[in-house]
Amino acid sequence: MRKKLLLAVVLTLTLTPTLFGAEGMWIPALLKSLNEGDMKAMGLKLSAEDIYSVNKSSLKDAIVLFGGGCTAEVVSTQGLILTNHHCGFSQIQSHSSVDHDYLTDGFWAMSKDQELANPGLTATFIVRIEDVTKRVLEGTDGLDPASRAARIGSNLQAIEAEVEKAEPKHQAEIKPFFYGNEFYMIVTKTFRDIRLVGAPPGGVGKFGGDTDNWMWPRHTGDFSMFRIYADANNEPADYAATNQPYKPGHSLPISLNGTKPGDFTMVYGFPGQTQQYLHSEAVKFISQEMNPRAIAMRDKSLEIIDATMAKSDRLRIAYAAKQARIANAWKKWIGETKGLERLHAVERKQELEARFATMIARDPKLSTQYATVLKDLQSLVLESKPYLMARSLYIEFYIMGPEALRFASAFTNLADNYDKLLTDGKLADEIKKLKESTTGFYKNYDPDADRQILAALYPMYIEGLDPKLRPEIHTTLTAKYGSDWKRYADEAYAKSVFTDEARL
Repeated sequence: MRKKLLLAVVLTLTLTPTLFGAEGMWIPALLKSLNEGDMKAMGLKLSAEDIYSVNKSSLKDAIVLFGGGCTAEVVSTQGLILTNHHCGFSQIQSHSSVDHDYLTDGFWAMSKDQELANPGLTATFIVRIEDVTKRVLEGTDGLDPASRAARIGSNLQAIEAEVEKAEPKHQAEIKPFFYGNEFYMIVTKTFRDIRLVGAPPGGVGKFGGDTDNWMWPRHTGDFSMFRIYADANNEPADYAATNQPYKPGHSLPISLNGTKPGDFTMVYGFPGQTQQYLHSEAVKFISQEMNPRAIAMRDKSLEIIDATMAKSDRLRIAYAAKQARIANAWKKWIGETKGLERLHAVERKQELEARFATMIARDPKLSTQYATVLKDLQSLVLESKPYLMARSLYIEFYIMGPEALRFASAFTNLADNYDKLLTDGKLADEIKKLKESTTGFYKNYDPDADRQILAALYPMYIEGLDPKLRPEIHTTLTAKYGSDWKRYADEAYAKSVFTDEARL
């Protein structure tokens, strides 16, 4: 699953004695034409060009996509970046051991040579954002939906390839905005040598565990610090001892003067995506069906993992990042579901839809074009529900559930293409790559916990699926084990080569 790379600005403003906010998400490239005047009126002292510019240094050059789903900020001229503790948590965990328990005690590099490398971690900067809607939709007029989607896909690939050929140091990705009515190309530069500089003790960075997560106000010192390194030309490079701290186009100056009521407040970063325009039927499905099933599956995983972590310090450290990763969305969905219920979101959506239908009925021109749109949307949601549920359950079981399943999938190429790999002279490299991957996997793996998770989640996964979408192997398993999924898990894990490092 590819992370959606969306860059947005969220504005809020405090006016004494009342609170006022211009709530929403805006694309930085459009600030000058759409938002600059309103922002200035609210107290902004910067220009739109100071915030986002292609031709000169601007705030965008200090805002980083950290890893694949977090925001970080460059806060020094030597590539130092600040992000959340939970965003750096898996890196802190990877460097931790019983002897060096950085999760509990924190970590601080007293010099640059003490900073810790993090293979696979990246920091991505926005180079520019371009509206490519016309080019993406070229040749799509009059096409049926399937053909239109195929043409859009081929147009996307052609434009991205063209940019990356002309700019080999950059990456290009085109994303749909406003439900596919507009398309923006985001050109980026990604750095690959990112080192851990500091993290507070767990009692500060993870104070209260998940209690404060997704809540406001926060009582957690939720931060960690890393540094970006580059080659001699200040360009992205793989880790090397000779790399130098990155010299950013801009770094955020830090003020110690505090704030006062009425100060303009702006948040600049990578917030993901919004679903605020869903039909009431979709909101009902999410809050009453999809979220509860996903929450229940994560409840069970967390119960098993928490018990495993309590057995020893080694297992506590091994499963800390996994526990946090599973608990993050779990906590979000619990709050989201409660909020939708408390605010009567489905009923409010239905009221809006009724008002929309009334407005359409009063205007013959609009009625001709939009008379059936709400009914069509509802029908599409009802039609797609089994597949949306199947996708959600797939993520919960195969992606977030028993790790042996995901780990085994890495060996698919070897299993399916052994002869071809041998003929092409690539077999030794493939085996070497797989052997190297096992070290990190088993360092943080407990087969007993994984077996329990399989036994607990498999029936929940099957139960939630439309019978027509159940995997074919389920019939075979049911014939052999009935509903005794503990026996199935016990036998599978006793036989599998993937649940034992020596056997593998």
